[in-house]
Amino acid sequence: MEYCNNILETIGNTPLVKLNQVVKEIPALVLMKVETFNPGHSIKDRMALKMVNDAEKRGDLKPGGTIIECTSGNTGMGLALAAAVRGYKCIFTTTDKQSKEKMDILRAVGAEVIVCPTNVEADDPRSYYSVARRLSMEIPNSYWCNQYDNLSNREAHYETTGPEIWQQTDGKITHLVVGVGTGGTVSGTGKYLKEKNPNIKIWGIDTYGSVFKKYHETGEFDPKEIYPYITEGIGEDILPKNVDFSVIDYFEKVTDKDGALMARRLAREEGLLLGYSAGSAVAGLLQLKEQLTKDDVVVVVIHDHGSRYVGKIYNDDWMRERGFLERELSVKDILALKKNRQFISVTADDTVRQAFKLMKEHDISQMPVMKGDEMVGSITETAVLSFLLENPLDHSEKKVSDIMGSPFPVVSIDLPFSQLSKYVDRTIPAVMAQDKSGALHILTKYDIIQAV
Repeated sequence: MEYCNNILETIGNTPLVKLNQVVKEIPALVLMKVETFNPGHSIKDRMALKMVNDAEKRGDLKPGGTIIECTSGNTGMGLALAAAVRGYKCIFTTTDKQSKEKMDILRAVGAEVIVCPTNVEADDPRSYYSVARRLSMEIPNSYWCNQYDNLSNREAHYETTGPEIWQQTDGKITHLVVGVGTGGTVSGTGKYLKEKNPNIKIWGIDTYGSVFKKYHETGEFDPKEIYPYITEGIGEDILPKNVDFSVIDYFEKVTDKDGALMARRLAREEGLLLGYSAGSAVAGLLQLKEQLTKDDVVVVVIHDHGSRYVGKIYNDDWMRERGFLERELSVKDILALKKNRQFISVTADDTVRQAFKLMKEHDISQMPVMKGDEMVGSITETAVLSFLLENPLDHSEKKVSDIMGSPFPVVSIDLPFSQLSKYVDRTIPAVMAQDKSGALHILTKYDIIQAV
């Protein structure tokens, strides 16, 4: 029989998947190391297990102990899996910019989660670094993993991620692209690959508000580079010991918006529901496309799964609030733009002459036909004109019910502009919408044209 003794034995050996649609502009072969196949759906499972194993060997982590870590969520998940299998407790500090999904998942696997403010200095006693450090000193039989400075982090990737990529590409890899946070992935993987072939280019993806790029290029740690950003999983306001800047050839910065939009494209166009930093990594690669040729083999290593961001980058409202998506006009918006929102209608028992008079007085081309609060039909200037031309001498008492057409379609007040084409066409000149108070409104082709 083939089976694993526990979930930890399933970590690693993740597949390389070719990207197609989103990298059409890139001449090279682009492969993604899809780390979401790890049991914790993140590349951090690799280094989390390595940190626990090494701590046990040193005697830093003893039976019944408590694992403490400052984490954006993914390392915490990997540590929580190890803790569940080996019988440890977990306390994780995180920042208030992390997605609710990440915090809920950590609690689901038995961890205690302490949320700390994002916009404080790293050495501020309220920061998630400082709180984790303090807890490790206060709680007996506890171990603070400190993924930023714990070199087991990058050693995990030197021992596993690097060799896997080298083998999977048959040694043909020319470029490695990785989002840089703690620096373990890019440094460990990059070191291994450069030992195999020093010509391999290692590109780190950074975000605006992080110190990495400027420090790499100038050697200066510039506090002015530090400011709040939304991207999760990459960038730092400190220099973790795991970042080996000598391994990295170049840093490329990506905006919060571009990273989020690319993550959504990967889901829609490649079927890969991935995290925020995965979008940043691919967006950064596209920004560097001019440096690639058809003979290159690029491997993009991604960090985590998109399920941790369903309330953020995969939520249209969240994206619009931050200006990442232009909010599409809705029926409500178009109605608000109408200069004259008076609701004018006729009844089925009104005469054609009365209907014609209303149309002339209000300069309108169509009206709903009502029976009390119910719409029973519609009348248009075309129908009225046709009747008048066909019956020039006898039209004074003819009823609207004799010439009315079908009722106009009723649509939601929140229907997006792009969906209106399903209702308004050559034969249907208007739609009806009901607001929250119950009042009816008409939206005509002319209203739509004016709004556009």
